[in-house]
Amino acid sequence: MKLKFALCAVSTALFAVGCTSTPKVDVRQPGDRNMSCAELEAEMHALDDIQEEAEHNQGVNTANVAAVVLFWPAAVGNYMEADRAMDLAAERHEHLMDIYTEKQCDAG
Repeated sequence: MKLKFALCAVSTALFAVGCTSTPKVDVRQPGDRNMSCAELEAEMHALDDIQEEAEHNQGVNTANVAAVVLFWPAAVGNYMEADRAMDLAAERHEHLMDIYTEKQCDAG
């Protein structure tokens, strides 16, 4: 009985770490055009952090190894979710860069 409980607990723990979660952003957000140049720069740096996290979640990490061992479609899902997060971050970065250019932030 104790062995069954231990196996169940280990399986649950591995399943819990078997999925990664990369933040996804809305490409266009209310107030984007009201942001200052400094705020635009800060938001673009935050998007770079999201890109790095997504790249990490696509690679070999504890969650992906556990996903492959326990349920390989979860590893594919992790990869696809990270890829989607990277696409959204890139689109938002482009949107913010357009605003940055329109405001002539790099001119001063």
